Amino acid sequence: MKAIHSLLSIICITCAACAQQIESEIKAEEPKTVDYKTESVVADISIPWGMVFLPDGSMLISEKTGELIHFKNGLKVNIENLPEIYVRGQGGLMDLELHPDYKNNGWIYITYASPKGENEGGHTALMRAKLDGNKLVDKELLYKAAPNTKKGQHFGSRIEFDNQGYLYFSIGERGERDVNPQDITRDGGKIYRLNDDGSIPEDNPFVNLENAKTAIYSYGHRNPQGMAKNPFTGAIWIHEHGPQGGDEINIVQKGKNFGWPVISYGINYSGTSFTELTEKEGMEQPLFYWVPSIAPSGMAFVTSDIYPDWKGNVLVGSLKFSYLERLVMENGKVIKREKLLEGIGRVRNVRQGPDGYIYVSIEGKGILKIIPGN
Repeated sequence: MKAIHSLLSIICITCAACAQQIESEIKAEEPKTVDYKTESVVADISIPWGMVFLPDGSMLISEKTGELIHFKNGLKVNIENLPEIYVRGQGGLMDLELHPDYKNNGWIYITYASPKGENEGGHTALMRAKLDGNKLVDKELLYKAAPNTKKGQHFGSRIEFDNQGYLYFSIGERGERDVNPQDITRDGGKIYRLNDDGSIPEDNPFVNLENAKTAIYSYGHRNPQGMAKNPFTGAIWIHEHGPQGGDEINIVQKGKNFGWPVISYGINYSGTSFTELTEKEGMEQPLFYWVPSIAPSGMAFVTSDIYPDWKGNVLVGSLKFSYLERLVMENGKVIKREKLLEGIGRVRNVRQGPDGYIYVSIEGKGILKIIPGN
């Protein structure tokens, strides 16, 4: 594979309580890992946003245009009785996640753009339901952001559970850069935390503040489209789109302000600046940031022995440059980048399956499995 010749600035923090930043530049290197190949698992999906693996080995896949697909024994079956979905721009049927105790309770969690509520347009919603044959049943709306808007950008959205069973999900700032992210009385540009039934945890950071959206856990985000639990620490990691430059990886922390759009390492798409600040007291620095932007989507930690050279690394999809990025971690810092699957297409998601293999969803293709060489 070709080397990436552009330089990348990063900021690394060694722990959540540490305020010291270390700035360095990283150049992507030629791959030094074993050869690998890809195998098509599920073909012909336009925008495969979310994917989860059921206990019987089958998969649920969300197609952004509004189809929930059950893939089993080589066959794709569309699930019926979905909620009404607002498909516009970046909005549609988005992420999927299973309850940690899915084998016993059967709960499936789904984020999607919903038209319900006041005003025309839509906004991100979170629901849960169960699967009965090829139909969703016991549907429960757990959260619906407001107000609706016809804008087509920045719905988010990803879902993750932590080790204590709390449910996290992301909503982008819906194109309202100067209104939503810094205002905890408004939805958008936030990471939310709920109990698994949709109720608000008593220790959420803003439960006692008047008019605050009490589901908010952190704020000052732009458009998080990657979220994963760090299996080594239990922390929730996210990445989010910057504008032109300034895509970030952040570790979610209770009540913290991650700065958008007051501080940023990016600029407007026109090339003009919207802020002169890259840091400010009371606002968090990213663990890592990309310049230029790669348009990240999907995130997975590698724990599988199938990929010994990748173990402990973080995988992130690149929509903009059509590859899967491997971030080599050491002592909580990114020390190396590597392009995988270069030219494969817009990588929408990546997950490690229960069989230990890495599965990657590619727009216009479907789901691929990465198989190491001998």
